[in-house]
Amino acid sequence: MSREHELTLADAFVELADTLVEEFDVIDFLQQLSVRCCQLLDVTAAAVLLAPEGEPLRPVAPCDPGDELAELLDIAADEGPALDCHLGAAPPPPGDLTRVDLTRTPHDRWSVFVPLARRAGYTWASALPLRLRGERLGSLLLFRTDPGPLTSPDVRIGQALADAAAIGLVHEQTLRAHRATGIQLRTALHSRILIEQAKGVLAARLGVGVDEAFAVLRKHARSHSRRLTAVAREVVDEGLVPVAPGR
Repeated sequence: MSREHELTLADAFVELADTLVEEFDVIDFLQQLSVRCCQLLDVTAAAVLLAPEGEPLRPVAPCDPGDELAELLDIAADEGPALDCHLGAAPPPPGDLTRVDLTRTPHDRWSVFVPLARRAGYTWASALPLRLRGERLGSLLLFRTDPGPLTSPDVRIGQALADAAAIGLVHEQTLRAHRATGIQLRTALHSRILIEQAKGVLAARLGVGVDEAFAVLRKHARSHSRRLTAVAREVVDEGLVPVAPGR
């Protein structure tokens, strides 16, 4: 491995680790993974296919936005090495598209994928899993136009890149969930303060205790199919006085 190749590989891993940012763009992130694969591995094309939990596999980031590869990737979501890899969460043996026998397994399931890949000039296709421990995120699909499969070192580097990308994605999802939880907690705290203020205002205006004032507030919200926080804000900011039962 040349010094330049080593530096490019190091840069790639730094990029794949840099997901904990405010304006994280998952498509750009995975697009860069595809581009780096073409730079670092002996492949002609690369693409990422993702499958969010409960959803089917779908292409999201090809290295080449051309129509020919896009058409092939649409099929790759439904048949081919990327789907087999995702379902098994392990790399299947690379497929030689120049010699594949469509009457035999596993290629009998690739009756559309293989002709399209051949027409695009690819001779080999293989896929590596995007996964973190037991969590399956998708597949990294790799194509070659030269004879022969990927070398073992390229497979190891490709899997390392895929693993780094998976770790980056999971970390970003965790951070996003943490931020959302923080927003929810702050919203809940603010809502509680607002409701307490509205209870005090109503208690003073209606001449009742705070428990009865809260009952009036809640009854008004429910009878008008409104959120309790919205009614409380109107009580505090706009002088709304819901009518107490029996008054």
